[in-house]
Amino acid sequence: MPRLIQPLPYKNPLHNTQKVWLFDLDNTLHDASHAVFSQIDKSMTRAVMQSLHIDYNEATQLRQRYWERYGATMIGMHRHHGVDPLEFLHLSHDFDIPKYVKHEPRLAYLLTRVPGIKYVLTNAPYGYARQVLQTLGIEHCFAGICAIDQMYLRGDYHPKPSTLLFKSLLHELQTPARQVVLVEDTLKNLKAAKRLGMQCAHIYHPHTPFSATYDGRPGYVDIRVHSIQALLLSDFALSR
Repeated sequence: MPRLIQPLPYKNPLHNTQKVWLFDLDNTLHDASHAVFSQIDKSMTRAVMQSLHIDYNEATQLRQRYWERYGATMIGMHRHHGVDPLEFLHLSHDFDIPKYVKHEPRLAYLLTRVPGIKYVLTNAPYGYARQVLQTLGIEHCFAGICAIDQMYLRGDYHPKPSTLLFKSLLHELQTPARQVVLVEDTLKNLKAAKRLGMQCAHIYHPHTPFSATYDGRPGYVDIRVHSIQALLLSDFALSR
């Protein structure tokens, strides 16, 4: 079976710990709602229009419907319309990504202080994820990326919050769930990870879909903070 995690040139110092971190990307490691998400929406709507030869309004409705149902518009386009998934990912993220990424101060320094090996786990495409990490200056902090391109299991794509995805990742990492920390802005992803025994850190972002409906820290969340910097400075992150 192909590897879920694509390795990166890893320069983060090794720590005497077996802890593994899985970091979401958008609205977790950077504020995608600042400018990136609006560009993705525009680019993805254009990709739906181009792929299916439909107008803007219909494409917008399909994009939103498939994202809500499958966790990724690409899956709906592939399942229901036979669109090539990798080609669609390229079309839907075809914009000047670095131009819209908001800089996160001291992020590389803070990441290197946290014990444990770190990976990025995102429902976004691999190429987009690498560009964001490079723009933020933090690519060297991560040992690899698991992006939606790699989430092909048992003949279909299984993005977060798929239990099959999480179980397959744990198997590939050869790490007990209790030693793995998932860092996310999306609560349903954390809830699925907690069912398997992972530790869960919630980065609250007011513009994450459905986040406004939750007040306080759910029982399946181990720590809830309002920024990635706050998490990385916490005792939760710095303990071995």
